[in-house]
Amino acid sequence: MKRIDCDLLVVGSGASGLSAAVTAAWHGLKVVVVEKAPVFGGATAWSGGWMWAPGNPLAKRAGIHEDPQQPRTYLQNELGPHYDAARVDAFLDNAPAMVTFFEQHTALQFVDGNGIPDIHGQVPGAATGGHQLIAAPYDAREIGALNKQLRPTMRETSFLGMPIMAGADLGAFLGMTRSAKSFLHVAGRFVRHLRDLALHGRAMHLVNGVALVGRLAKSAQDLNVQLIASAPAQRLLVEGGVVRGAVVATAGGETEIRASRGVVLAAGGFPNDIARRQALFPRTPTGHEHLALPPESCSGDGIRLGEAAGGMLATGLASPVAWAPVSRVPHADGSVGHFPHIIDRGKPGVIGVLSNGRRFVNEAGGYHDYTAAMVAQAPAGEEVCSWLVCDHRFQRLYGLGHARPFPLPVGPAVRSGYLQRGATIEALARACGIAPAALAETVQNFNRHARLGEDPEFGRGSTPYNRKMGDALHTGPNPCVAPIAQGPFYAVKVLPGSFGTFAGLRTDAQARVLGVGGAPIGGLYAVGTDMASVLGGCYPSGGINLGPAMTFGYIAGRHAAGA
Repeated sequence: MKRIDCDLLVVGSGASGLSAAVTAAWHGLKVVVVEKAPVFGGATAWSGGWMWAPGNPLAKRAGIHEDPQQPRTYLQNELGPHYDAARVDAFLDNAPAMVTFFEQHTALQFVDGNGIPDIHGQVPGAATGGHQLIAAPYDAREIGALNKQLRPTMRETSFLGMPIMAGADLGAFLGMTRSAKSFLHVAGRFVRHLRDLALHGRAMHLVNGVALVGRLAKSAQDLNVQLIASAPAQRLLVEGGVVRGAVVATAGGETEIRASRGVVLAAGGFPNDIARRQALFPRTPTGHEHLALPPESCSGDGIRLGEAAGGMLATGLASPVAWAPVSRVPHADGSVGHFPHIIDRGKPGVIGVLSNGRRFVNEAGGYHDYTAAMVAQAPAGEEVCSWLVCDHRFQRLYGLGHARPFPLPVGPAVRSGYLQRGATIEALARACGIAPAALAETVQNFNRHARLGEDPEFGRGSTPYNRKMGDALHTGPNPCVAPIAQGPFYAVKVLPGSFGTFAGLRTDAQARVLGVGGAPIGGLYAVGTDMASVLGGCYPSGGINLGPAMTFGYIAGRHAAGA
């Protein structure tokens, strides 16, 4: 059997794994990263790339100096009985240092998201900004040949393979028909993308999650981290109760990787482990009633490895899963993709309804909240689903899910069955299998208040986060509310999906995996979604997956290096 010797072995190449690898390598360790898939990046490469990091230096440079207790107050109120003071403190104390470390010593640079509020603005401690950041756009030419080994942007959230950056870039795309400046920005981006396709066969302007992965991979490369793709870890090497490496499968056969400082599990949780989904997800009787957004390779390998070494799975969280509302996208080649409904729900002129034709949630709230409400309130005995319903004006202005706005045609989305269309609300309801009279009544009631910019039933537009998700260019009094009045009418079916899992291996504040008695297992760390959510399965703000992932990767790398 082939053998490789190193100081630290990292299983998985998403944000948490690469964060651990880069941190440990910068502190002098010889690091190997093994990745199950043939490409690097994991679920991070398909994500929006936002990181929740209160107190980060970008916010401070912008003049935002909040009391360090404020995010703790927010989390105490949000998490309630799931608040783990030691791990929350480790996260909040180290997140700013993590950002500073990567800014100063690596290729990872950031752009602030200071204008993005925490999701639950009515909760004490919620901030109106200063908690978010994202990797700065990156020119893939900086990575060289390694770029072709990175997972490209998710097909459904790009346009002809062109990723669109969350924030001002996305705003320009949504406003291209209303602003000459936005139109010119979009045209320039598209022309440059076409040039890159012609010359390189793929996008070279990296943004969002793939920019984060690209910058981390470049940093790893600069620090001589060995990156091995198509190498799933088979079993851990445990000697005297201490983890000393792993056996991985490679094209040339099994390879023993000896790691004197231990192993970091960062394999992406279990979003595609059907049996575990069936056991832990609510209203998922077969395990298949779920549209996971992470790649198929995120299928529970890291958690199984940890359990085999004596680690314990934490399941008593507020939610075992980071919910996302997702629609199925039928592609022309016969494949079916998954589209996450993050942006469209908050725009003025759309509502979400169940099969009974009734609204069930504030649609402009968090994506986790929308899906959790759908799972809880969908009629018993029926498929858990909802429909986003809008009129022609809305679809042409904002798009609806994967059905893009003007100037792209809406017809293909209707013909493929992705969108349902009806000349009247009742006709649309019948096409969807929604109670027609109830939907008509719901729309009528919604419109009566929407004309005044009000939503007395669910309070759309009542929080800073709601208003951020709305349309700042909307001429009405509420950026989240407008009538649904101009036929034809459209609907897209939305199902429960996820960005990843919250249930994971129990860890301490140093990201060490804990055994049956609560003591750390020597040489074994878990980060990202292989580690049980530091926020207890709650979803208080956007970026709460990648912020802790990067931070605990940094913590694990430093701990393994003795820093």
